[in-house]
Amino acid sequence: MDISSLNLINSNAIRNAYQNSTIGAMSGQTQTRADKSQDVFGAFLDAAIKDISQTNAYLSDAENEKIRFAIGEAENSHDLTIAMQKASAALDYTIAIRDKFLEAYKEIMQMQI
Repeated sequence: MDISSLNLINSNAIRNAYQNSTIGAMSGQTQTRADKSQDVFGAFLDAAIKDISQTNAYLSDAENEKIRFAIGEAENSHDLTIAMQKASAALDYTIAIRDKFLEAYKEIMQMQI
């Protein structure tokens, strides 16, 4: 298995976590390598949690639109379609990221020290 494909992940969360870590390093703070990696991991984890929350919000919005459409409150079906597409795309993206990280974790666990 090749984990180099993780470099191809193009996410604002990853980019922001990286930029936040480099800004802190450029501001003249003296940190050990372990502290920097914890800061980067913490920022990345916070961004991932925020992305998962956003995915849950999209799923909730889609469910609400389904209910509104079913009881006749929706004026058109476009809102339902848009909400469902947003939820589907966000969920697909979240699952793809999860799968890549699981692959990377398995690869790391199989490394010989």
